[in-house]
Amino acid sequence: MEHNRIKELREDRDIKQREIAAYLKVAQNTYSNYENGVREFPLEILILLSRFYQVNLEYLLGLTDIPTPLPPSKRPK
Repeated sequence: MEHNRIKELREDRDIKQREIAAYLKVAQNTYSNYENGVREFPLEILILLSRFYQVNLEYLLGLTDIPTPLPPSKRPK
């Protein structure tokens, strides 16, 4: 898991932890624990972050350095 990558996405957009925590409907300290690697991100949260930042899950997980999501026609059905 690339916790730093998720933190960088947030900071690059000048979003505060409390703001993204509110979007995710979690407490700010819970989000901080996710971002700092104290707790692992649940899949549901990763999906929401992927949509929010408009990047693919593989990018969030550190499996690729290409952040662009697959176009709808290339997504598996």
